[in-house]
Amino acid sequence: MVEKYYTVEQIAEIIALHPKTIQRYIREGRLKAQKVGKAWRVTGHDLSVFLEGQNSTSMTETSLGLQSIIGAAHNDISVSAVIDIPVNNSSEAVHVVNWMTASLNSQSTEHGYKSFSSQYIEPEKKIRIMLWGSPVLVERILHSLSEVEWI
Repeated sequence: MVEKYYTVEQIAEIIALHPKTIQRYIREGRLKAQKVGKAWRVTGHDLSVFLEGQNSTSMTETSLGLQSIIGAAHNDISVSAVIDIPVNNSSEAVHVVNWMTASLNSQSTEHGYKSFSSQYIEPEKKIRIMLWGSPVLVERILHSLSEVEWI
């Protein structure tokens, strides 16, 4: 019996995902593949094993609804936000950064990884905050920011 092989593009079409997502699955070891020349090939058996594993998270072989993808990757979703806050001087910028640090440190650990960086842009009289974390965490911080009167 001759084994059937699939290209990354064929698999992407079968399960309605972008080819780069399939390539990422291969790099991460989630989908077993062999390199043939410069391209990846996946056996029918390995594709079946991959799809069966995905079915346990509500994904099907022919249709991957957005809800299923989000549900399966819920803990892996990360968002970022860039926030510019006007300030009068560097001491106000420090105040904003201290508030952000305290706000992030007071959040529950169930929100997973969180990070931020800041930059005081003196000529523009503003502090730029770059925030990363779970959607819930970023939403909470942005909501809190909208309610604070800085000056």
